[in-house]
Amino acid sequence: MSQENTLTPQHKIGSGFGRDSTASEVVAGIDLRGKNAIVTGGYSGLGLETVRAIASAGAAVLVPARRPEHAREVLAAAGLLPGTRGGGVSVAALDLADQASVKEFAARFLAGEASGTRPSLDILINNAAIMASPEQRVGPGWESQFATNHLGHYALTNLLWPSLCAGEGARVVSLSSTGHKLSGIRFDDINFDTGYDKWRAYGQAKTANALFAVQLDALGRDRAVRAFAVHPGGIMTELQRHLPREEMIASGWMDEHGKVDSRFKSPEQGAATSVWAATSPALEGKGGVYCEDCEIAEPTVPGSPEARVRGVDAHALDREAAARLWQVSAEMTGINAFTG
Repeated sequence: MSQENTLTPQHKIGSGFGRDSTASEVVAGIDLRGKNAIVTGGYSGLGLETVRAIASAGAAVLVPARRPEHAREVLAAAGLLPGTRGGGVSVAALDLADQASVKEFAARFLAGEASGTRPSLDILINNAAIMASPEQRVGPGWESQFATNHLGHYALTNLLWPSLCAGEGARVVSLSSTGHKLSGIRFDDINFDTGYDKWRAYGQAKTANALFAVQLDALGRDRAVRAFAVHPGGIMTELQRHLPREEMIASGWMDEHGKVDSRFKSPEQGAATSVWAATSPALEGKGGVYCEDCEIAEPTVPGSPEARVRGVDAHALDREAAARLWQVSAEMTGINAFTG
């Protein structure tokens, strides 16, 4: 079957879930026993609730963490480490901004040392991110949001490709957001060498997350590995740590007393779309699409009242841009599971 004939339409499928659905609701009745999962950033905010839901369905979940001891403390307090209520969760060291760290983590996992289980991977949720951070360079001068949110996950997924293929119909979930609407990929200045804008840099990284899912699905579907991009919704978590309170008030995210706007979801609601994309039987044989509110999102209607906050913009689905970004990422990292 040709790649063109297997494209999944970017339209709703009638999932039965919605904006207010929770992670525990979308995973109810799904049996993940015997499945292995990795959730980056799985020890705070959305990531923690994602881990909680997937582990509750029986999966063995590995949480990579830049600060592994802190991650263990949080997960233990949540009752998710062995010896506490829940179980099936473990932690390993990984700094997504450091390509050497990504390689070390992947090598340990492939050797079976990080997870303590067979080196197969059924679910990979690329959840960790930084947002609107001050200008920072990592590695060989890469802009930090693009390097962490995209290149770190790009390298991780490619290095774990043998384990994804060893699973039975693995799924990769890439967390994007409506931030993608702020910027396409700046192929002529991907590292913002000519002037840094924290929100455009975040927007580029979130577009990269969406395009990554488009291209990974195109490359992986013949091996039954499917990829999805997800907008979790607005949630007040540690992701906002770089934003001054005054900026969040000016944006209408909270009032002057610190009360969060009702448009924001709870962390468990925010985790629901990731969990749905990773586990829903309704998505069997599908992939390469952008999801929101536990549904495949509709394309953005330019000029509509909700164009800024709902739907997916065309530039985040562009297959030519997705293929070009993949090649650029391969050149920047020196990693590509689909060559040779």
